[in-house]
Amino acid sequence: MRLGLAENWPQFTLLVVVNAFVGGMVGLERATTSLVGTRIFHLTGYLAVFSFIVAFGVTKALTNLAAGQLTARYTRKSLLVAGWVAGLPVPFLLAWAPAWGWIVAANLLLGVNQGLAWSMTVNMKIDLVGPSNRGLAMGLNEAAGYMAVGATALATGYLAAAYGLRPVPELIGVAYAVAGLALSVLVVRDTAAHVAAETAAPRPGPGQRHASAGSGPAAGTAVATRKPFSMIFLDTSWRNRSLRGASQAGLVNNLNDGLTWGVFPLLFASRGLGLAAIGLIKGVYPLLWGAGQLLTGRLSDTLGRKPLIVSGMVVQAAAFPAALALPSRPLVAGLASAVLLGAGTAMVYPALIASVADHTHPSWRAQGLGVYRFWRDLGYAVGAVIAGLIAGAFGLSAAVMAGGVLTLLSGLLAARWIAGNHSRR
Repeated sequence: MRLGLAENWPQFTLLVVVNAFVGGMVGLERATTSLVGTRIFHLTGYLAVFSFIVAFGVTKALTNLAAGQLTARYTRKSLLVAGWVAGLPVPFLLAWAPAWGWIVAANLLLGVNQGLAWSMTVNMKIDLVGPSNRGLAMGLNEAAGYMAVGATALATGYLAAAYGLRPVPELIGVAYAVAGLALSVLVVRDTAAHVAAETAAPRPGPGQRHASAGSGPAAGTAVATRKPFSMIFLDTSWRNRSLRGASQAGLVNNLNDGLTWGVFPLLFASRGLGLAAIGLIKGVYPLLWGAGQLLTGRLSDTLGRKPLIVSGMVVQAAAFPAALALPSRPLVAGLASAVLLGAGTAMVYPALIASVADHTHPSWRAQGLGVYRFWRDLGYAVGAVIAGLIAGAFGLSAAVMAGGVLTLLSGLLAARWIAGNHSRR
């Protein structure tokens, strides 16, 4: 059993395609669901409108945490298939929900779908390529997922402008769910043998050696002994400085994503933009986020994780005042903000995942990634709650500025905590 991208390219490519379908599922909601809440179900409170994001974020975070544990008992492939089974009802619920509670329920299922299916594509790609090309692998994985998010957001905006907010835009998801489930059942192969091959390797990767040299208790433990999950949770969340830095940066990255997911459609609609223009803004951001990772994933293998993480958080922070800079030209302001958010997130996203992989041993990497992804995706819910509270008290513009301040502070913490290593051999 050989590790490497070239040695495993057919399965790697298949998993890239599957993750594009996973990303497309969450892209169904980016441009329209906040407006569905206000225009179809006549919700008035911002917390009520953003409740679908809270449901999605909490469920996805908990599923990520469970997924890491479940990999010790079940195969990656079986968990991938389970994620697609959970996702099948989602587009139908979004299209024909008779009450807002059904939309919230759809997002509970969507959180399970994303937590299992996206987590397994991440783990399986890392399993296939081994330690030397993790950044590239994550760049390709996240590029496929988030370019699909952006393309779907763009498509749903134009479909909503032509046919209304429901049901036509949401039915794109039926094709995604059916295709993703079929490929996962019929063609994807499990990667347990690749995990065994890396675990049996005679020496750890440079990332593990560096991590164990001074990142806190049990940092980057490079022994194949089984670690209790409580220790893995503590190491990833706090005791290992680099993993702590990555976890908080991931949380704030998705905090600002969750905030813009809920706030931007309402903000730009209040400034006179139509559904197609809002779809364009909400599409450009994840499209650049996805496409940029084709470059930044590889750069994190050569330049290092930390420079991309810190500079990416600063670029994201600049996107929030940009969204408010030209109130008389909201489309220009929205697109400028989307470009900065997309570029900054592209710098951060694969570098964070690869950094976590650097500081975890193969025997507990899936659990460590699950803990990181728990904190990262809990950011969706935290961002939605913060946005709802601040927007309700001070307005949508104040919520946008709060997102920028929190993102900048997170970048400073990442600069302080994350070790400046990379995994190049």
